Amino acid sequence: MSLSAMMATSIPSPSQGVWHLGSIPLRAYALCILAGIMVAVWWSDKRYRADGGEKDVVLDVCLVAVPVGIIGARIYHVITSPDAYFGPHGDLTRIPLIWEGGLGIWGGVAAGLLAAWIYTRKRGINFPQLADAVAPTLLIAQAMGRFGNWFNQELFGAPTTKPWGLEIDVAHMPSGYAPGTLFHPTFAYEALWNLAGAAFLVWAQKRFHLHGGRVMWLYVVVYTSGRLWIEMLRIDSAQHIFGLRLNVWTSLIVLSVGLIGFVFTGMRQRAQEVEPSELVTR
Repeated sequence: MSLSAMMATSIPSPSQGVWHLGSIPLRAYALCILAGIMVAVWWSDKRYRADGGEKDVVLDVCLVAVPVGIIGARIYHVITSPDAYFGPHGDLTRIPLIWEGGLGIWGGVAAGLLAAWIYTRKRGINFPQLADAVAPTLLIAQAMGRFGNWFNQELFGAPTTKPWGLEIDVAHMPSGYAPGTLFHPTFAYEALWNLAGAAFLVWAQKRFHLHGGRVMWLYVVVYTSGRLWIEMLRIDSAQHIFGLRLNVWTSLIVLSVGLIGFVFTGMRQRAQEVEPSELVTR
């Protein structure tokens, strides 16, 4: 296929990712993340109250968990991409500039859930119930947030000749690739995977009557399964361990933890359900 033919069916990148209202910059990356958070909070509240939860609990928890999650996401990114900040050409002053990109979802989810667990524990709120309500909404927020990478023309995959290849401007083109090269649109792959994953979690919860935190554990399994193969497509700079990107190892480890948590929680719930029935028969 000729270059012109490929470009005719490819995915164009946005011409800009920042707009200005006077002296105030509006960055697409930040807007995508904020939009995802807003949708997740709205849907989480709806799901939580439908399950018998109290009004405003989700909002109260999010006011604590979201800021902590953003800080955790930034810390994970800085630790796993240290050269940009601590290397010979690093710049420490860039660490707070989250609107330029660079939020590690692993640190964000872990820190956010930890903050939510501490907060709910102090208030006597059923954390597993809340976590199950939030689980599919996290995937929606992550799907929307990935479009920020599209606007920033970052974190794309290896070159491809597929008709859905992503166009990258010369200013953002990695060294060693000719202008006009198309790349795997990993932002779109992950967004679609997450949307499908959210639908799957909702279906599985209803079909198998999942509760007690099992939906959240299933979220971990679903997300890491997708992130594993998508991460292998990416060509941006990353720390490598034994020839694999750090995030590939992270995906494998967290996926294993998710599977163990899902199975163990199910076994514990079945044991709790059997005990009362045994007492009755005796």
